[in-house]
Amino acid sequence: MCLPDLREGRGAFRLFFEGDDLFDAMIASIEGARRDILMESYIFAADEVGARFVTALAAKARAGLDVRLHLDAFGAGQRKIRKLLPELELSGVRFRWFRPFHLLNPQRYLQRDHRKLLVVDDREAFLGGFNIRRLNSHRLHGEIRQRDTHVRVLGPLALLAAGHFDRLWHDAHQPPASAIPEDPQGLEALLVPSYSRHCRRRLACLHAGLIAQARAYVYVTSPYFGPRTMVDDALQLAAKRGVDVRLLVPRRSDPLIAGWATRAAYAPLLAAGVRIFEYLPRYLHAKTAVIDSDWSIVGSANLDHLSLFVNQELVLIARDRVLAEQLRDQYRVDLADAAEVTLAAWRRRGWRDRSLETIGWAARRLL
Repeated sequence: MCLPDLREGRGAFRLFFEGDDLFDAMIASIEGARRDILMESYIFAADEVGARFVTALAAKARAGLDVRLHLDAFGAGQRKIRKLLPELELSGVRFRWFRPFHLLNPQRYLQRDHRKLLVVDDREAFLGGFNIRRLNSHRLHGEIRQRDTHVRVLGPLALLAAGHFDRLWHDAHQPPASAIPEDPQGLEALLVPSYSRHCRRRLACLHAGLIAQARAYVYVTSPYFGPRTMVDDALQLAAKRGVDVRLLVPRRSDPLIAGWATRAAYAPLLAAGVRIFEYLPRYLHAKTAVIDSDWSIVGSANLDHLSLFVNQELVLIARDRVLAEQLRDQYRVDLADAAEVTLAAWRRRGWRDRSLETIGWAARRLL
């Protein structure tokens, strides 16, 4: 179940590397909706971008469409967002927080909805790493905007995305059987949640399984990387058998302790032959992988403990050469703006850095 048998795709996906392009496409899709709009996000800021989406969603709700907005109570739960809620409620948008804090059941607050998803009329869906905020806009935030990746899917995949949305909207614990086809043969891609009825570690198993079958290269981008996960082990094993394995992470992390945890994984990765690059110009938030020009992964999941084993996530896995080549080309563009970390240089780092990594290692399951 963790390694689906997919047919080769035909380039039916559209990638977005700039927030302005993505937001324009999402708004256009919302404005063209005829039946229903489903939207969820981890962060939905009360800024110019958030206000633009609220206006578009409210207009369609007033026109009689079924419009639902599902936001994470931690990520989007800032007080400022509440000033946008009256317009949503008055227009008829159905709004819901995912797992707000409750004194009688505080443990539920530990799991967050980290997904970013828009589904329109069950025919078009957008998912990936972009949150709804000005930080992702070149027009509004300039050259220091956040670097991220999103993808648009059409047809049957959009219908699957709607099913995933409905499951969390009702806060169901297990996805229905239809959410992950038992026999995916004939499909060119799947939308994979954090876990399934068959595998509680589905995302980790999926990444590790694809890496394990790599023959030529594995190019991974992740803002946060958790040491001592099965993905970490799979990368090391692939590098040891001669696969060109590269990991791109940010030089600057937010929060800082997450960066310390990522760096705690460097030494064994480098010793195994994995090449590590730190992205320099701006914050890196993309979560992608491309393997052998065949397989691609794009979604909301970081390769850390929270994303792989705790939070609600959603990723696209596709066997599509066009998509893989586009991700590979963008990866090479990003590497041009990155500095490689060598094993010799890493071994010369000071005791301060080593101490911070120890803190990150200790906190790795909380990040």
